[in-house]
Amino acid sequence: MIEPAPVHMQAQAEPERIARALERSVMSELQQYLPALLRGAEVTIVLAVLSVALAVCIGMAGAMAKLSGSRVLVSAATAYTTLIRGVPEFVTMLLVFYGGQILLNRLAAVFGLHAPGVDAFVTAVVTIGFIFGAYYTETFRGAMLGVPRGQMEAARAYGFSEWLAFRRILFPQMAQLALPAVVNNWLVLLKTTAIASLIGLHDVMFISDHAGRTTQAPMTFYLAACAVYLLVTSGSTACLARARVRMNCGMREGRLHG
Repeated sequence: MIEPAPVHMQAQAEPERIARALERSVMSELQQYLPALLRGAEVTIVLAVLSVALAVCIGMAGAMAKLSGSRVLVSAATAYTTLIRGVPEFVTMLLVFYGGQILLNRLAAVFGLHAPGVDAFVTAVVTIGFIFGAYYTETFRGAMLGVPRGQMEAARAYGFSEWLAFRRILFPQMAQLALPAVVNNWLVLLKTTAIASLIGLHDVMFISDHAGRTTQAPMTFYLAACAVYLLVTSGSTACLARARVRMNCGMREGRLHG
């Protein structure tokens, strides 16, 4: 006859069985939602790339407007950067999403048409790009001011057109000066894409939140979302660091000798 294990041994084994059961449950839930999480991660990356492309274009235009010397352009660019940097990203996203739908509804009513729904992905790209365009405006403005003005004047004296002088003289140096701030803005933008889940975009944050509510294991999927963001930010930081090294290749600091 086999004697049962002592009570104290059973008590010690119980937490181990619970831990193993929880581990199996967590792995099963992650495997179940892994395809959806990967699709959400893809949406997040595409959203971030398109948003930063729009932000860079807006930032370049804004920086040129601020340095143009035109009172109208300077005032418009200053108002834009001041307004955008003073309003929370969350509020701006909701204003664009719901305000855009209201505007479409009213325009459709005027022309007797059926109003289309506002696309969450397009709204997110436009909003995030517009928000970070203000930050890139200041980044590029500072970088342009960091290039000695005499270099552009010398280029014009040698017969360079404005566009050629910008492309061959100003832009390479400006890009080198702006790169650290560009990288920082990119990392912040990448994390800011999480607010797109609030308007129904099925990014990695939306999928993680939905999976956590469905399985009643929110911490599991929020940690999975953290892992995705960390992987993307770490990978992009490494790539941009290599790009910075390549940009600095062949360049050295000049010194003045008395």
